[in-house]
Amino acid sequence: MLATYAFFFLAFIAIFFALLVVFSKNPIHSCLYLVLTMFAIAGNYVLLNAQFLAIVNIIVYAGAIMVLFLFVVMLMNLNAATEPIKNYRLQLIGVLSGGTLLLIILSSVMKIDVEQLVEMKTGDAGLIKSLGFNLFKNYVLPFEISSVLFLSAMIGAVVIGKKEEIE
Repeated sequence: MLATYAFFFLAFIAIFFALLVVFSKNPIHSCLYLVLTMFAIAGNYVLLNAQFLAIVNIIVYAGAIMVLFLFVVMLMNLNAATEPIKNYRLQLIGVLSGGTLLLIILSSVMKIDVEQLVEMKTGDAGLIKSLGFNLFKNYVLPFEISSVLFLSAMIGAVVIGKKEEIE
């Protein structure tokens, strides 16, 4: 029962900060609200016994990606003089597509039983031990191929970024 209340609390926090991301005027505040949203989502991962996903969510999204977002926002030097002219047709298209998405989500949620929606299942599917065992037993070849691809991408980035010597 406590897990259910914690889930609803974290879901409320995530939705609240996500709305603050959208409606905040300051882009730096939006990035910081997005970090708080990611922490609330990571809390829900912990409740679902998926600690690895929670840690990866915090490290990758709330850490690295948000630092990148903040760097881009500060590099763009946004101010009132560079603000684009409002296009009301694009705003209408955005409202219509958002409303359509909301209707689709509501129709799919209405088909689920309330007990099924709130029921928290515990297991070891999200634990690091079972994930590592599955990764190195069933998916060794794709794991090694992806590691070679990442290595070649890093070498390519170094080669592209290297400045040529002027003779």
